[in-house]
Amino acid sequence: MAQCVQSVQELIPDSFVPCVAALCSDEAERLTRLNHLSFAELLKPFSRLTSEVHMRDPNNQLHIIKNLKIAVSNIITQPPQPGAIRKLLNDVVSGSQPAEGLVANVITAGDYDLNISATTPWFESYRETFLQSMPASDHEFLNHYLACMLVASSSEAEPVEQFSKLSQEQHRIQHNSDYSYPKWFIPNTLKYYVLLHDVSAGDEQRAESIYEEMKQKYGTQGCYLLKINSRTSNRASDEQIPDPWSQYLQKNSIQNQESYEDGPCTITSNKNSDSNLLSLDGLDNEVKDGLPNNFRAHPLQLDSSSDASNSIDGPDHVKSASSLHETKKANTGIIHGACLTLTDHDRIRQFIQEFTFRGLLPHIEKTIRQLNDQLISRKGLSRSLFSATKKWFSGSKVPEKSINELKNTSGLLYPPEAPELQIRKMADLCFLVQHYDLAYSCYHTAKKDFLNDQAMLYAAGALEMAAVSAFLQPGAPRPYPAHYMDTAIQTYRDICKNMVLAERCVLLSAEILKSQSKYSEAAALLIRLTSEDSDLRSALLLEQAAHCFINMKSPMVRKYAFHMILAGHRFSKAGQKKHALRCYCQAMQVYKGKGWSLAEDHINFTIGRQSYTLRQLDNAVSAFRHILINESKQSAAQQGAFLREYLYVYKNVSQLSPDGPLPQLPLPYINSSATRVFFGHDRRPADGEKQAATHVSLDQEYDSESSQQWRELEEQVVAVVNRGVVPSNFYPTQYCLNSYSDNSRFPLAVVEEPITVEVAFRNPLKVPLLLTDLSLLWKFQPKDTSGKDNEEVKELVTGEPKMIGTEVISEFLINSEESKVARLKLFPHHIGELHILGVVYNLGTIQGCMTVDGIGSLPGCHTGKHSLSMSVRGRQDLEIQGPRLNNTKEEKTSIKYGPDRRLDPIIVEEMPLLEVFFIHFPTGLLCGEIRKAYVEFVNVSKSPLTGLKVVSKRPEFFTFGGNTAVLTPLSPSASENCSAYKTVATDSTAVCTALVSSASSVDFGIGIGSQPEVIPVPLPDTVLLPGASVQLPMWLRGPDEEGVHEINFLFYYESVKKQPKIRHRILRHTAVICTSRSLNVRATVCRSNSLEDEEGRGGNMLVFVDVENTNTSEAGVKEFHIVQVSSSSKHWKFQKSVNLSENKDAKLASREKGKFCFKAIRCKEKEVATQSSEKYTFADIIFGNEQIISSASPCADFFYRSLSSELKKPQAQPSVHTEKQSLEDAVRLIQKCSEVDLNIVVLWKAYVVEDSKQLILEGQHHVILRTIGKEAFSCPQKQEPPEMELLKFFRPENTTVPLRPSVEQLSNLIKTSLHYPESFNHPFHQKSLCLVPVTLLLSNCSKADVDVIVDLRHKTTSPEALEIHGSFTWLGQTQYKLQLKSQEIHSLQLKACFVHTGVYNLGTPRVFAKLSDQVTVFETSQQNSMPALIIINNV
Repeated sequence: MAQCVQSVQELIPDSFVPCVAALCSDEAERLTRLNHLSFAELLKPFSRLTSEVHMRDPNNQLHIIKNLKIAVSNIITQPPQPGAIRKLLNDVVSGSQPAEGLVANVITAGDYDLNISATTPWFESYRETFLQSMPASDHEFLNHYLACMLVASSSEAEPVEQFSKLSQEQHRIQHNSDYSYPKWFIPNTLKYYVLLHDVSAGDEQRAESIYEEMKQKYGTQGCYLLKINSRTSNRASDEQIPDPWSQYLQKNSIQNQESYEDGPCTITSNKNSDSNLLSLDGLDNEVKDGLPNNFRAHPLQLDSSSDASNSIDGPDHVKSASSLHETKKANTGIIHGACLTLTDHDRIRQFIQEFTFRGLLPHIEKTIRQLNDQLISRKGLSRSLFSATKKWFSGSKVPEKSINELKNTSGLLYPPEAPELQIRKMADLCFLVQHYDLAYSCYHTAKKDFLNDQAMLYAAGALEMAAVSAFLQPGAPRPYPAHYMDTAIQTYRDICKNMVLAERCVLLSAEILKSQSKYSEAAALLIRLTSEDSDLRSALLLEQAAHCFINMKSPMVRKYAFHMILAGHRFSKAGQKKHALRCYCQAMQVYKGKGWSLAEDHINFTIGRQSYTLRQLDNAVSAFRHILINESKQSAAQQGAFLREYLYVYKNVSQLSPDGPLPQLPLPYINSSATRVFFGHDRRPADGEKQAATHVSLDQEYDSESSQQWRELEEQVVAVVNRGVVPSNFYPTQYCLNSYSDNSRFPLAVVEEPITVEVAFRNPLKVPLLLTDLSLLWKFQPKDTSGKDNEEVKELVTGEPKMIGTEVISEFLINSEESKVARLKLFPHHIGELHILGVVYNLGTIQGCMTVDGIGSLPGCHTGKHSLSMSVRGRQDLEIQGPRLNNTKEEKTSIKYGPDRRLDPIIVEEMPLLEVFFIHFPTGLLCGEIRKAYVEFVNVSKSPLTGLKVVSKRPEFFTFGGNTAVLTPLSPSASENCSAYKTVATDSTAVCTALVSSASSVDFGIGIGSQPEVIPVPLPDTVLLPGASVQLPMWLRGPDEEGVHEINFLFYYESVKKQPKIRHRILRHTAVICTSRSLNVRATVCRSNSLEDEEGRGGNMLVFVDVENTNTSEAGVKEFHIVQVSSSSKHWKFQKSVNLSENKDAKLASREKGKFCFKAIRCKEKEVATQSSEKYTFADIIFGNEQIISSASPCADFFYRSLSSELKKPQAQPSVHTEKQSLEDAVRLIQKCSEVDLNIVVLWKAYVVEDSKQLILEGQHHVILRTIGKEAFSCPQKQEPPEMELLKFFRPENTTVPLRPSVEQLSNLIKTSLHYPESFNHPFHQKSLCLVPVTLLLSNCSKADVDVIVDLRHKTTSPEALEIHGSFTWLGQTQYKLQLKSQEIHSLQLKACFVHTGVYNLGTPRVFAKLSDQVTVFETSQQNSMPALIIINNV
């Protein structure tokens, strides 16, 4: 139980006090009325004695009474109605609320920190009122009148006569059988005569003389002169006198309470009183029947105006509440005791003292003695106080029988003079004067008597008071007999069916148990008495039980909360809304955040409802909000009910302040960090063959890798525009801002271009939510064109959308537990600073239709307009937390977040806007296939654009044509075949010789120091005017690797009018091309052994080209035709084809391979330009009947592109150590000899059958030859993964590789060639020695002077060598030393001598060479040269 102001030792004596009746004459009543008080009310604050009182018990022992209090009340002849008592208690409880600024106790129990009000003043008020308003009953005498004060005024004509009238009246009431109420303790009631004297108006001498007369008549002990009203009421303002009455009157008068405000009245009315207000003392100004006193109905009787059906929502409620309010207002101004001075207060106090000392206590003492004597004098009675018979103690004890076994004799009544009742009377008197020992003995005896007679009501009363007396005995000689109380409660409740008496037992017993810290027993007792017959009682007892649980040594927090909920529920049923709300709120502290979600929902729902009823709308809204925003485990129907309730409450709140700020709505959830902002128009859909550039859209997923690629492309093009340097203030263009982008700067948006904000909503409920009129909430600060800030700040969307147009989504349905994004647009029409604050919408739910598991809406739910059950307008703010800062030490040690400005764009002036469309753009190509498409550039803005460029990481994929595009007219046959190439018809009988042309790579955008990835788009006049469009051809070539390729194009353009904030704009496009295999070309080049050259000096080379058709027939390709092979080089060109086959047309079916051999010669000096020049010589060898001009677009474009991309790749150098700068120049020169710079372009046509139509595709492959004898490929070769090897655990020795050129390089330094007759006839029989002249040609391939040593001596290293060479010798010099100038050819005349016929290999001379300015000599190996065989015949 909660803490009380009074201890139980104070509470019980105060609850059972001697009762005194008051009977006043009308004149006396008038005098007290001047103070707005009745006589009984006048005495109330002074009814407690200030000093101890003494009296003697029957054994003549002195007994001290402390803090005695008496209760004086006007005589009322009607017993109070139970309904009226209920109403009074209801009002007392509702009138007592926790104080506003009350600091609650904080109780820490386990994980819980609870704020709990330690005291419950409403319970104490209830208990006090309950005990005071208990009707007197026959089985006990505690609240029967012991005395009666007869009050008359000194101003009456015949006061003494008036006294005798009053005395007769009292006698009539007590002894006339018409009056069963009130109850009197003993037949001869003490009468005490009080003469009231009005000091300010009355005659004091007369009063004194009357008083003397009274003393003569009634004795000094039986009368009193009370002087009051020492001042007139109009002088009240002079001096402030304390008002001790208000606290008593407030408790007991319903006048001062908001009775109708807090609870429905559930009591049947007794329509016999007109008074609209009730008061405990029942003062009425009316006088009936000419009687001096009007003993009308009990004040607790219900008045006719309170109707049973008058519930809080009834139509009369407002009226009665308002009238009450006014009465209350009027009453607050009343001052009680206005005519009384402090002296008068003392006089009243003195009067009470006198009355008690002289009148009441002697009377009680006398009565106790009489009763005691009576009991002792009845010898026949075995049941007497001091001599109990043995029968009781020896016989079986009756109380041990179960109560239910006893006969139900609760109806047994004793006559008033029955000795059992005399014992009870004596016990009660002793109890009232705090003589608890004697009282206990009497009760104990009476209890036995009653139990013997099985008078259960009487027995229960005796048990109850025996238990209390035992507890209150000084020195506690015996423990508190709780079982007496339990028996009494059970008897009252189950046998006597008297819940009021049972409740009194429980209230007293629980208080006693609490004082002994037996909280568990107290709680059990309190809970036992909760029942359906009284919600208010049950609520209060459950609340006290809850306090018992929390006050235990180890607090039972969850039990506390559970019983608080039960109490709250019962308070609610009793109409005590405020108390119900308080209980639920206190219990909520325990359930909150502990995972008891259903309990939390229930509590919040109830709190919401109660708060709404009490018009605490903000609390109601927040409680309902909690139900909706927690991850609810409720069923869909329950959630729907919660939502409807919430909307209803919200609607009422918003109606109270229609012009106030929009409220924050809790649903649906918004994931603020997932908000994306997109600047620009939506992408246009593909229109037939036209396909718009993909650009950026909200449908694309964020990919950090690709965004990095786009950033690099933009940096690349900006660097080219700014002469190779990226400006320091460069910031990559971001069209779409999300949680991954860098949002630390204010984004720039262009006026008249929409801003789309994608808001991520999530519906946590199992019921669909319908948002209507959904739009963005913003504020805008416009700027003048001069750039000055405008003071006008437009906050809300309600105004004219001249500055910012706002798109409104009329309906947006989010199904149950669905996440869905809404894209909301703003259209800025003015420059300035825009701040997007949040979203504004009407939140509602669909009436009677729900989507089930994504099947769609149920029948009867039309998809267009949803029928909205109820909706409220509100907003949700978009608040995005920036990234956590982690740069400085301070930031690392604390938690700081940077700004996120994606919702605060700056609107800048107009910029050009480019749209790009691709026409006939393919999605699938063969590797190397060339296709012509068109690109359309459209300027859709009002500003001209210029400086259009395109940048891509894959420039070899496309071209707009070189500068030579205009020079070569299209041939007629090319247009017939829709060929992408420029062609010239040729004579089919012509030999396979090369047709030579040349072109500079600068014309094709591949110059020295240029960025091949950045390609200017050749716009006519370089400017695209507003609204203008231009179509340009674009050639595409399928990438060499098969598979799916994503190729990124970034179009860059600028405004003609330079803008300070946005320098340029970009447009992105990602093309996805799927390539399938076509041809695989491999080529090698080697030196030709023949040294004849029509042009004289300079070497020849043979180029072997293998072409394999690797296409699988899935693509529908029937066959490939090789239509032309072209060479392109700065120094070499094809001269002719040396294919042995006569078949000119080179066809390759699936998986076939073709071999070609070409002779290549050095270009003439006039053709070979300087090294720095970028001029390439193209030579075409044609296999078809028309020449494709390989030096024109698009063939040359793609060739140069592939060349530049090849140059960018790190070259696989012939030797690993060539990168070392420390290599000797000699080695470099020798290597140069083996290098060749020859590129081959193989042009082909493929015949494809598609949909029973034959198409001709064309394409080209490039092979770049760099080194003699090394094979080169058209497509990159896949690296075979190395086979697994055993791990070798040894340390590799750090061997330094000698700086020597490789064998292949050496063999290419000097080219040797022997010229001799193939067969030689010699008559050996005539001449035994055969001499054959042989010419040895030495050719210097390098660009430096070379010293050569020719050694003709045979190596005699092994006998096998002799066998191979046979026995021939060289005659003449065995060693020659020569010096060959750059690219010089020298011939040596040698003679070979043979002695037999046979076949001989003349390739034995060993040639050593060194560069003239070097010391080291290298042997040039002849392994690569053919064996020089000669046949010697005998004739």
